Amino acid sequence: MLPPTIAWEDGRIALVDQTALPTVRIVTVATLDELVDAIGRLVVRGAPALGAAGALGVALAARTLDGAELSAAAGRLAAARPTAVNLAVGVRRALSAADGGADAVLAAALEVLADDVAACRAIGERGADLLVALCPPGALRLHTHCNAGALACVEWGTALGVVRALHGRGRVEHVVVDETRPLLQGARITATELAAAGIAHHVIVDGAGASVIARGLVDAVVVGADRIAANGDVANKIGTYPLALAAARSGIPFVVAAPESTVDTGTPDGAAIEIEERDPGEVLAPGRSPAASRAWNPAFDVTPADLVSAVVTETRVWRPAR
Repeated sequence: MLPPTIAWEDGRIALVDQTALPTVRIVTVATLDELVDAIGRLVVRGAPALGAAGALGVALAARTLDGAELSAAAGRLAAARPTAVNLAVGVRRALSAADGGADAVLAAALEVLADDVAACRAIGERGADLLVALCPPGALRLHTHCNAGALACVEWGTALGVVRALHGRGRVEHVVVDETRPLLQGARITATELAAAGIAHHVIVDGAGASVIARGLVDAVVVGADRIAANGDVANKIGTYPLALAAARSGIPFVVAAPESTVDTGTPDGAAIEIEERDPGEVLAPGRSPAASRAWNPAFDVTPADLVSAVVTETRVWRPAR
């Protein structure tokens, strides 16, 4: 049984260190600077988990700061990862309670965590209902990318929450898991969650994803999201877009599972989403890549709305392609 991804313990934030998985290690954060560093190093990652981290980070800062200083600290926290909208949403929710003092900010932050748990459970059941309706009868062969499970949220998960709900109904044959280069969130984190849940799965290299779909080995693709634009364009981990193209060509559903907080009505379309560029050193192989080589390391890509069969949130099923 995996512990909660993020929790408030004795005035500090306890995080499952996602860089250490499959080894489970808890990192305790005592300052806002430590949290910003942890977010940058992907100790905590996943859009809903970042929302929870943002809210608890404001609660942490509110113990020693107020007024303009607290607002400035909150702004720095919200900017720690620019693509995932949930981080800023969590920060804003906690900061909105600042007039009530530190205890009010903490209460608002803890409400963000509770809401995430409830939302993920609802997303899982609604997404399972949708895939049962869209896919052939019997056990399903599902394909996912990166990690959108309990470790990307407070618990349960979004895309993997759908998988877990289907598994509970006896409707999962196996899950195809992309390794997710360059940091292997699929091979390390998603595989860890599926193994812990006793769900059959196969890890594949990212480059095999479209081919596996084209060969008819998958009934549906289900992924999470870091930001969904007002028109239904979806930003998710780099490598998602090719899966959507392959799913459209093969005539199978491409479903995005995410909380309503990931839908950013202030962003008109995918072109307006800032794509985070990470350290090129994550891509280059030390001692093996030529010294003259340079790397380009975008962390996310954008899947156009017309390729999205459905977005499943805790309150609705939205079909952007229509």
